Amino acid sequence: MARLNVNPTRMELRRLKTRLKTAVRGHKLLKDKSDEMIRQFMSFVKQNKALREEIEGDLREALKYFMLAGSVMGEENIEQTFAMPSRTLAVRAGLKNVMGIDVPMLEIAGTEGELPYVLSSVPADMDTAVIKLTELSEKLLRLAEVEKTCNMLAQEIEKNRRRVNALEYVMIPQLNETIKYIMMKLDENERATIIRLMKVKSLLEKQDNA
Repeated sequence: MARLNVNPTRMELRRLKTRLKTAVRGHKLLKDKSDEMIRQFMSFVKQNKALREEIEGDLREALKYFMLAGSVMGEENIEQTFAMPSRTLAVRAGLKNVMGIDVPMLEIAGTEGELPYVLSSVPADMDTAVIKLTELSEKLLRLAEVEKTCNMLAQEIEKNRRRVNALEYVMIPQLNETIKYIMMKLDENERATIIRLMKVKSLLEKQDNA
């Protein structure tokens, strides 16, 4: 691991030790955050799977009734019945915080209008199909919310993992290597100073004895 290009002084040594302490603490915090984000991510993935399976089951049920009604009404009559939508769905969009990430929050604010046909003009199976599909709106919004949250958490987990790896495999080893180098240089300088002092002392003693 390449060391940092710094002057081997005691002041630089103190500065690097402070940086190393901060880097180690930051690494631990990021690692803890990563573990918690992964736990949250797995929770949302389970919610996503359960919601998708539930919605797919409800859709199959609604389509079954729709096909039964269609076999009685015919394709042309179905197109005429639903040609002019008469119901609107208001959705309130917001944000909520999950592990420091602003993820979407969706909820139905209200519905307006009636069914797009007269009840007596269609088979009962069509009523059932339309009602079941209408009831799916809230679940579909929740699924969209959870899936987007999963995507955003996955992206943040990946970014956090890169930060953790940069600290663990680049910055912290570089700081350790540089600190080791500076300490070695300072020890060498100290030994060289001691040797010079011993030589000066020896010369002075010889002069005193002459």
